[in-house]
Order: sequence, then structure tokens, then C-alpha cells
Amino acid sequence: MKNFIEELQWRGMLHDSMPGTEEHLLEEMRSAYVGFDPTADSLHIGNLVPIMLLAHYQRCGHRPIALVGGATGMIGDPSGKSSERNLLDEKTLRHNQECVKKQLGHFLDFESKAPNAALLVNNYDWMKEFSFLEFIRDVGKHITVNYMMAKDSVKNRIGSESKEGMSFTEFTYQMVQGYDFLHLYRESSATLQMGGSDQWGNITTGTELIRRIGGGKGYAITCPLITKSDGSKFGKSEGGNVWLDAKRTSPYKFYQYWLNTSDEDAEKYIKIFTFLDKETIDALVEEHKEAPHVRVLQKRLGEEVTVLVHGREEYEKAIAASNILFGKSTSEDLKSLDEQTFLDVFDGVPQAEVTQQDITEGLDMIGALAAKTNFLKSNGDARRALKENSISVNKQKVKEDYTISQDDLIANKYVLLQRGKKNYFLIKVA
Repeated sequence: MKNFIEELQWRGMLHDSMPGTEEHLLEEMRSAYVGFDPTADSLHIGNLVPIMLLAHYQRCGHRPIALVGGATGMIGDPSGKSSERNLLDEKTLRHNQECVKKQLGHFLDFESKAPNAALLVNNYDWMKEFSFLEFIRDVGKHITVNYMMAKDSVKNRIGSESKEGMSFTEFTYQMVQGYDFLHLYRESSATLQMGGSDQWGNITTGTELIRRIGGGKGYAITCPLITKSDGSKFGKSEGGNVWLDAKRTSPYKFYQYWLNTSDEDAEKYIKIFTFLDKETIDALVEEHKEAPHVRVLQKRLGEEVTVLVHGREEYEKAIAASNILFGKSTSEDLKSLDEQTFLDVFDGVPQAEVTQQDITEGLDMIGALAAKTNFLKSNGDARRALKENSISVNKQKVKEDYTISQDDLIANKYVLLQRGKKNYFLIKVA
């Protein structure tokens, strides 16, 4: 067995663990679980830390269990939140579960016949038959209100100035999550639960139930909550969450998120979000320090995570898309982009609409630059720029006699104009 605790320590992924956890894991193969919130049909990069916990766990020879919280997703976890979440119906939860499993399959081996093949479970499957009376009789009597009230996640909500306070539904969340641990301890021999540091209270409620009802011992490991060096929240961009689903966040934007991390964050993230070994990472850090402007760490981080989540082919496309802005590229490179990636690359570039008829009849360059779009201030400006040879259509230099036609359209609806190196403008066919 590879030492899982040591692996977490050098990667900066260990916040706390129960006494005896390291010894417990070195004795033999153990099963551990992490819970995932199924309130969306995609995980986001904020979920990558618990995913990597399970992935490293499996690589150390143990069996990972990914729990989709279909039941707890119907309640809402008070940890770190100031309000209750929206509740979902079973059909939506099942759909989200399938999407989540597909994404987890990039990191975990669910398919092999090995003893430590990953397992996916949904706590709704064992909670849906539980009546309220049965739950408070068989589980509730074993945990005191005093014990539950002492949890930070409860104290923070009850003691806050919020008028809403905390509903009984949310108050019981830790009991339901605790019962998950007891159930998996009984049914799947899970002796360890892992999660973010904000989950410590919920996890230890589970170990308490295992002790009081199961007559056994459960263990806990938490990882630090990841922050950015500038204090802003990890996993967020200007457009909100950075999702693992390519339909929500394109591979290009996904790659750019990692590429744009600070030096300090890149050094931390490459340990947490990749499977690179310590020697490789130490060498990359040294190489980066010698020439920080080359961004060796960021590029390797972006490559490793993008390939993990989206595959090598999508990573190559993301690099090609990046080169369109920052390197030499052709109209063929532009036309190879799908519409979403094209829009992501030229996000924020000013644009104007022309009609399909304009394109069918042939749009002259004066119209494209000024009369129809106002990219340049006047027809005179347009003629001067064309004479200076500073105008490009889809990265190709053009003269005044050029006519934009259907053949120039990218994704059947866009034309990219450019004056000089950095002045871009989009024509959209309405």
C-alpha cells in the first residue's frame, strides 16, 4: 500500500485527520467515500479537490466510493452557506447523477475488475424508504441536540443576524449525512469519509453513529478549502463557475482559467490538481523561477488538467484557439473553431450586425469597415486604413477591392475584421 496521508501532506491537501487514520490505511485496502452535490448536471472545478482526493486514494491501492447526495440534495447543507438551497425532484436528480458519474469516470476507474474499482452510490436509494418515525426512533435517539448544536455550521447559522434562521430540515442535515456513513460502513465496509474542512462536523457525526449504533470505528480526513492568493474565490471566473462540462465552459475557457493563474497559485495548484510526481513538480518550479515570464508552471498545469477533464484532442484545440489571439494563424485556423470557442476567444470584441442579403450580394470593404458597421469612423478612415495595408478579414490582409461573401463566414454567421495587430471587430450575420 502506498502511504495516502504522506501523499496528501506533500501536495498540501491535508487539513485534518482523526488520530489513527494513517495506521488504519496502511494495514490493508480500505474503502472511503466523498459526497457530491447533485444540484447541477455538471461538476465544477470547485469539486476537483474532493475528486482528486478519491483519485489519489485509488492510486494508493484503496477503494473510492463517490456518493451522489440525492437525498441530502433534497435538504440542503448548511455548511458555509447563509441560506437554504432549492430542492430538486427525483427525475432531475437521476439525470444529474448520470452526468456526474460520466465526469468522475475521467478520474476514477469504475470499470475494472480490481478489488479497488470505484463505486458510485446515491443516498436517495436507501433514504427514500425510511419513514420519519423510523429515522427518529432508530437513528435520532443516538445523537443529542446538545451535540448537534455544538457544530460550527449550526452555531454560525443560528447565531447569525439572518431573520430566516435555520429550518429543522437543515438542522437535521448532519444526521442524514451521518447515517450515510453508517450505512456505507455496514453495506460497503467504508471506514473513512473525506471532504472539505467545512465538512468536519458532518463527518464526525457519522463516526459517532458508527460508534454508537454500529459498534465500530470510523475515520475522517479533511482537505483545506482552496483559495486564490488575491483573496478571491477559487473556481470562479467573471462568468461564474468554471464547469467540467464543455457545454457550460468550453475547453478553451477552461484552459485559459488555469493559464491565467498567478505564479503563487500555479505552484500550489499543480500539486493539488495533477498526478505529476514530486520530482517532476520540483523541477518545473525551479524552471519557472528561472524564467517566470515563460509561464512554464501555468502551461503545464493547464495541459494536465485540461487533458484530464476534456482529453488530449480538446486540449490541442484550446492551444490552437489561444494561438489565434497570440500567435500567427490563418483563416483556416479560424474556421476550424466551433461557434462557442470562437465566441470565447473573441469575448468582449465589439460587433455589428449585417443582413444575409448583404453577404449574398457581396459586402464591399468600405461598407464592412464603416458604412454598415461603424468599426471605423468614416468611409475616409476606411480607405486610408486599406491603403496602409492594415486591414485583415479573418486574419488575411485585404485591399479596397475585396468583397466579403458567404465563403468568409465562420460558423456560418461571423466575419472577423482586424486593424493592425490588436484592434478586432466582429460582423455578425443576423
